[in-house]
Amino acid sequence: MLESPRHGQPQRPLRLLGRLPGEHRPRDAGCTTQLTPTLEYSYLMKSMMNKRATQLAIAAIAGAIAGFFVYTISQVTGRNLYIITGAMAAAVAVLLLQRYRLTAQLTEVTITVPQVSELKFVVNNEARQVAWKLYVETVTRVSTQPLAHEDGFIREAMTSLYGLFATTRDVLKASRPSVPVSGDPTVEYLAVTMLNRELRPFLSKWHPLLREYEKSYPDDRESAWAGNADCRSELRVVQDHLAEFARGFARLAGVRDDQSAIPPAGP
Repeated sequence: MLESPRHGQPQRPLRLLGRLPGEHRPRDAGCTTQLTPTLEYSYLMKSMMNKRATQLAIAAIAGAIAGFFVYTISQVTGRNLYIITGAMAAAVAVLLLQRYRLTAQLTEVTITVPQVSELKFVVNNEARQVAWKLYVETVTRVSTQPLAHEDGFIREAMTSLYGLFATTRDVLKASRPSVPVSGDPTVEYLAVTMLNRELRPFLSKWHPLLREYEKSYPDDRESAWAGNADCRSELRVVQDHLAEFARGFARLAGVRDDQSAIPPAGP
């Protein structure tokens, strides 16, 4: 039974099913509420204002400290003034010296890059250190030593080439990139050229063929492989080019006598 409305109160419309047009049904209490666009904008503006206020507060504190420090120094006289001035001058000198070591002492070096041309490099101390590491890794590998027609194993030389590839990448990743001077190439460019123009093409071509032969004929000698002669011929060309790269790294590193460590070019 419906109750009659109280005296003086307007009668509310009666609803049996559904909802009135334009009326939204309230969400269940357990549902996750979502911010309306207006609330999202307000929240975003509030976050930005809080962040800006924090930055302003930090800047004000830093400025106050700096001002107090300057005022304190201005009040110092006599021996203490000289001590503080000397300490500040020494700190500035250390910063300038570090900057000088990074950018100064530049040396211009011209080297011949196999399959490219004669290039001019401008290197500093950091670039010389990277070049020295690459020179040592290149010149001490079995892959740069001449392999006679029937002596030695191609597998051993190929494994050495893979090792040189991996080590060169590790050296480059562990070093900070050099800043090009006047658009000149860097020591990193020389190393990447060695990887992409010498090691990668040779290994991509011959390693799968040698591996397939070793898998198909595990008991046969390497000399019985049909690609033995051609692979050795191309390997000698790669080794001659790697020797040129080693000489380039030596010159960039400032090595004066590199002829005794780097084998001469093959016939």
